[in-house]
Amino acid sequence: MKFLSAVARISLVYDLTVGVVMLAATGLLASVFGVAPPTPILFAKLLGIFLICVGLGYAPAIKNPGIHRWYLWVFGVGLKTAGAVSFIADYVMNASPRAFLLFAASDGTLALLTLWGLFGLSKEMTRLSGQSSDRR
Repeated sequence: MKFLSAVARISLVYDLTVGVVMLAATGLLASVFGVAPPTPILFAKLLGIFLICVGLGYAPAIKNPGIHRWYLWVFGVGLKTAGAVSFIADYVMNASPRAFLLFAASDGTLALLTLWGLFGLSKEMTRLSGQSSDRR
């Protein structure tokens, strides 16, 4: 559970940071990646708000990943995998900047770490439930 809590903490910081930068410095972020700011800019601002909310959603999972594993499955595995695939697909099909692959790598890595932690949690919970039934 400590491993999964650590992954949730990293995901919180990652999503919160990207969300705040997207919200507060949309133009700067676009220039760093060598792309034009999105138009209308509202879409980037909404993405920033979304990422901040996703990041904050990891807070309960840090304290108790067992109870909040559904959040880790949906956002830690599902959303991050979809993000990684989307960045790679956009790079291949639309010739987006190579720097976008950094997001693919970070999203993909966090998705795999979360998946690994969830499988470890599942094994741990199975082991613990087996121990408790042995005591009866």
